[in-house]
Amino acid sequence: MKILVTGFDPFGGEVVNPALEAVKQLPNSIAGAEVQWIKVPTVFDKSAQVLEEKIASYQPNAVLCIGQAGGRFGLTPERVAINQDDARIPDNDGNQPIDKVIREDGEPAYFATVPIKAMVEEIKSAGLPASVSNTAGTFVCNHLMYQSLYLADKKFPGLKAGFLHIPYLTEQVLDKPNTASMGLADIVRGIEAAITAIVSYQDRADLKTIGGETH
Repeated sequence: MKILVTGFDPFGGEVVNPALEAVKQLPNSIAGAEVQWIKVPTVFDKSAQVLEEKIASYQPNAVLCIGQAGGRFGLTPERVAINQDDARIPDNDGNQPIDKVIREDGEPAYFATVPIKAMVEEIKSAGLPASVSNTAGTFVCNHLMYQSLYLADKKFPGLKAGFLHIPYLTEQVLDKPNTASMGLADIVRGIEAAITAIVSYQDRADLKTIGGETH
């Protein structure tokens, strides 16, 4: 099994992005699967172009995109991506789409095809906080998750795809009082656990455990 992992470059005034720093630390093999990582720009459309080119050349069985979710306490596999860009801030090329459809021929939303609940349980088994997230936002993270699932649906049949949000690095919250963070080594362990679940569940259905929220 081959797994492609993506990490964004820094954005929003931050000098580092924990996603990129973490994927750089991943081993080349996890749970028997071959793992490759790529850097993607925090830019609408361009991020998907980079991803599509890599999928075409590498031909992975699964794609796991990693993104920073500043303020979140744990690692959070995303359940769904919506066909909408609505940027609160500009991306790294200055683009700020408002209420823009990502793909005219795409579904209104795509659900992750990686085992999000098994990923949560595996991350918790590694001693780290994790939960299912039901919103990937409307910035470049949602955009790339949607694009990865669109590509799996339209161009790369059999490809599984999903997105994992991670907290700030501890060094990023020195000037952000009362903001959750996590050390890089723990984030890397969490991603490894998530990938282990993807490998373990490649040929079976996800766990049926409670992962919903009341609001």
